[in-house]
Amino acid sequence: MAKVSAINWFEIPVADFERAKLFYETIFDFTMKEQTWANTRIGYFEWDREEDGRGGSIVYDPEFYQPSVNGTLVYLNCEPSIQQVIDRVVPAGGKILQNKTIVAATFDLGYWALMLDTEGNRIALHGLE
Repeated sequence: MAKVSAINWFEIPVADFERAKLFYETIFDFTMKEQTWANTRIGYFEWDREEDGRGGSIVYDPEFYQPSVNGTLVYLNCEPSIQQVIDRVVPAGGKILQNKTIVAATFDLGYWALMLDTEGNRIALHGLE
């Protein structure tokens, strides 16, 4: 039986594509590839499909997506250092809602934090260090 992952894909709604793209490129220190399909503009997070990776994107389509602080909570991978990503959030225009917190000390599951992105989405961050 093949391994099963809880996440196949995620989409983070954005109201201002350029602002959101710059925010995520800044905090994760990478260049986001983008694509437009009809009225939908998509920016892709880095992922490796060939190695059974899971991926996601920011998406601008105001008729279908609305950013929300109380919507779906996505945990983004912050390896190798969650603190490096946390340190970039505020300078990039976001807000820290919960600082680096241990997930469960007895299970060695790493750390999490919570941020508000430039579009008003509540996003979780996760890393082992």
